[in-house]
Amino acid sequence: MISLRKKIIYLIIFLCSSQIFSSSKEEVKAEIENLLNNIPVSTKIGMLIYNPILRDTIFQLNHTMSMIPASNTKLFTTAVALANLNGSFEISTKIFSDDFDIKDGIINGNLYIKGFGNSTFSSDDMDQFVLDLKRLGIKHINGNIIGDDTYFDNVYKRDDWIADEVANVKLPPISALTVDRNRKIIRKRRGRRFRTSIVAIENPPLNAATILRTKLIANGITVEKNARTDITPGKVLELSKSSISLRDLIKLINKHSDNFLAEGLFKTIGAEASQVEGNAFYSTQAILDFIDDNGIYSTGTSIVDGSGISRFDQITPGAIVGLLEVMYFDINNYSDFYNSLSIAGVDGTLRHRMIGTLAESNFRGKTGSLNGVTSLAGYLRTKTGDDLIVSIIFEYLKGGSDYYKSIEDDIIEALCNLTE
Repeated sequence: MISLRKKIIYLIIFLCSSQIFSSSKEEVKAEIENLLNNIPVSTKIGMLIYNPILRDTIFQLNHTMSMIPASNTKLFTTAVALANLNGSFEISTKIFSDDFDIKDGIINGNLYIKGFGNSTFSSDDMDQFVLDLKRLGIKHINGNIIGDDTYFDNVYKRDDWIADEVANVKLPPISALTVDRNRKIIRKRRGRRFRTSIVAIENPPLNAATILRTKLIANGITVEKNARTDITPGKVLELSKSSISLRDLIKLINKHSDNFLAEGLFKTIGAEASQVEGNAFYSTQAILDFIDDNGIYSTGTSIVDGSGISRFDQITPGAIVGLLEVMYFDINNYSDFYNSLSIAGVDGTLRHRMIGTLAESNFRGKTGSLNGVTSLAGYLRTKTGDDLIVSIIFEYLKGGSDYYKSIEDDIIEALCNLTE
């Protein structure tokens, strides 16, 4: 047993050491400036560090300068989706019949598979659809298997909706109806060996209808006609659905910086906001409306996609902090948003960063990286329990991304010791 006297001594030592390693705002600012002084002068730096409770700016540098945010763009995509739709919103793929009487085990008409932006839908989910039909007693389909992706537009490639886009990161088609991320495995014989490659499919709705038809037949359900594409009628019978909640989807997007899922959600925002279709125009307009409605600094902001892999995206650190502040005070959605972010030293794109420091487990953020660009933004809990909002962007010509990421980490770690 530790005596009371020793406990008091240990407490005094802890409190003294805590004070030794604590820093005033002026000391933290000096430490950040010292870190930035070592950066090549050709590097563009944008930064804003803010205490939302005290409404106190801890540090700012070029915070109104428009810069390339890289994957920090995903913060806008996921935040606007949450604010407009809420975390329980289901993003689905569904199958329908235009025959309302299926008690005889026969669909006298067509079977429709329609996508509502569920980019996580897989072949395994398709297998479940087939099992659901068998449980319903379906044995025969007289009509076609029809794929419908009209919830989004049919502009599948980013290069087609972003003028003059030459993205370094190529994605499969972005469509409302998706199976296995719109990719397929191709095996080709090379002599005595097979070469395996993954290629993007060209026609997402036809691909989905073809896969479903093949699986139905393989499971003993006969299909008289073919796989094709069309629009689902207004009056149909829903037979099954496969969904992911928005709160689960944004975890995949933000923690793992998933570009494909982010672009699907981007178009979902437009589809729900317009009630017409998901396209880049409606999606961008919905995000800009959110920025305007919430009084977020908008000068210099241009958003052309949902993932941030376009260099035409332009956002200021001030706008990023403004967005994070709005979400911080959003009682209904902050928990889902906060939990979607990577945890320093624990998971996602921050799992290998800030390990063994006060920032580990206390910083939740979104990373961003393109050639010559690195960004970091999120929420930090300091050792005294204060919450800070951080946005850092570097656009560099010299040095590598690891160098600038280490400076980002050093800045976060210095902020951990801040005492107001």
